[in-house]
Amino acid sequence: MLASPLKGTIVHHKNFSSKFVPSRLIDVWLPEGIDTESKESLPVIYMQDGQMMFHYPESIFAGRDTFWDVDKAIARLVQSDEIRPPIIVAVASALDPSHENWHKDARRAEYMPQKPVEEFLKNVLELGESIPTDIGGIDEESYVISSDNYLKFLVDELKPFIDKTYPTLSAQVDTFVIGSSMGGLISAYAVAEYPHVFGGAACLSSAWTAMDGATSDWHNDTVVEWFGNHWPSAGRNRVYFDYGTRELDAKYEPGQKKMDAALRKHGFKEGKDWITRRFAGAGHRPKDWRERLHIPLKFLLGVD
Repeated sequence: MLASPLKGTIVHHKNFSSKFVPSRLIDVWLPEGIDTESKESLPVIYMQDGQMMFHYPESIFAGRDTFWDVDKAIARLVQSDEIRPPIIVAVASALDPSHENWHKDARRAEYMPQKPVEEFLKNVLELGESIPTDIGGIDEESYVISSDNYLKFLVDELKPFIDKTYPTLSAQVDTFVIGSSMGGLISAYAVAEYPHVFGGAACLSSAWTAMDGATSDWHNDTVVEWFGNHWPSAGRNRVYFDYGTRELDAKYEPGQKKMDAALRKHGFKEGKDWITRRFAGAGHRPKDWRERLHIPLKFLLGVD
């Protein structure tokens, strides 16, 4: 699979350093006609698993069908006057094997919502019960999760740099976060923890069930229950969820229905404050997310 030309311009920050998380690749994509000196300011979307957003020859995954082709989706929607053009900040995950400190569980440790799991583990230990062995993405010996530090990195380090360097609309109403699978969970967690920073999120194929073939539903119930108790009230944030019916996505419907109930509990009105979509026949692959990315983009950035 050859890389077709990028729409717009991409700037690579190859080893963006942080005091909270390991350094990583940050790709910043600017729509056509926009550069660092532009007078026009644009909304910003922070995207998880950033190494899969844009297909360019230098990518470590070049030639594979692992890309969302965000640039092409946005170019089509802007050309048809369906969305406001955004700046995309593609944040590579800790799974990026080009990183010298790569570890197979590092991505999930950064993307698993931290406070729900810590509260769950505390309650289990206080009751004297055994800790589940199917906590996907957590070090089995220390049960360390780093998603709170990951969000601090986004909010306290990366966002200030982006707002200083690029022509952004920095207000909450113009700042969004998007991810899939575990990236969907951390995107929802970002809104729950920083509702004053992120005005909206798109969470595709959110991984509501435990990973790695685990069969228990502790993960599902624990994370959704926490969101139900900590989600912001309706009126300032919008959120998009979806799931398919094949592969890993086939496990997600029960958890998504519980999340939908949590949103209603907090006053979110379906179609206005939030959308959940079910895609029959869709699986758990970048091509599936690529094919429907236009839907959350229009929900978050649609032109009235």
